Amino acid sequence: SKKIYIAINEKYLNLVKKLCPQIPEQNILVEPALRDTASCIGFGAALLSNDDPEEVMCCISADHIIQNKEEFQRKLQLAEEIAQSEETLNIVEVEAETPDTNYGYVKIGPETSPSVHKLDSFKEKPDLKTAKKFLADGNYLWNTGIYVWKISTLLDAYETHAPETYEKLMKMAEDPSTIKDIYPTLEKISIDYAIMEKVGPENIRIIKAQNLGWSDIGNWQAVHSELAEKPEDNITRGDVSQKDCTGCLIYADNNKPIKTIGLQDIIVVDTPKGLIISKKDQSKNIKDLL
Repeated sequence: SKKIYIAINEKYLNLVKKLCPQIPEQNILVEPALRDTASCIGFGAALLSNDDPEEVMCCISADHIIQNKEEFQRKLQLAEEIAQSEETLNIVEVEAETPDTNYGYVKIGPETSPSVHKLDSFKEKPDLKTAKKFLADGNYLWNTGIYVWKISTLLDAYETHAPETYEKLMKMAEDPSTIKDIYPTLEKISIDYAIMEKVGPENIRIIKAQNLGWSDIGNWQAVHSELAEKPEDNITRGDVSQKDCTGCLIYADNNKPIKTIGLQDIIVVDTPKGLIISKKDQSKNIKDLL
């Protein structure tokens, strides 16, 4: 646990301390504002560089499911070897299993060693027709965002491609008292746009994992898919009564019952902070309303 760090927004600090008592408190990196992944990951790298800039860091999203832990460990170890020997920015990616439109994709280039590929290009979330083409092609992987690199390699990329951010990151690492003032001024941008798409494919390696059992639980449809044994199953929580419903996820957490009749592939989530009702395959668009 001494080498595990958790980067979180400050409002989750007490929850994380309660859920993860084995993690030393000094290993919890608290972000005072939401500034997307380029800020978050760079912040973590800058702070870790104080201890050993030549160490390899791995960035893993806490809300992903990974069922095949042995394969995951093997590919992380391989990615670490590549990070040390080639000083590249590396991503552990997985074979696309379905034409999923909720994920970004990468197109892989030539294999440089077993399970290690050069990057051809990043692909945004596709429409269904394009996703089916990706799946049939066989050279497209789901982009997991699981990164492995030397701290110094990543910070060199920030210095080259995001120099203003780099200066702020290093100032916070040097003087933690400045974090609350400086962090909210960082550019709100993903690491894909800020760094990965700028460094060039020759500086990136794709580590291909097989049968990883990976899922990014990024929307309610994904939650339903993970919990349901069959697509037509209903998944409920709380005081829920239903009649003639199929393929629904109904979540009652607002001290009142929910009763549904004749729904098909619908998401209903009722909490004290708000109510969401959506077609299951449209739940990925909830951000558009927020």
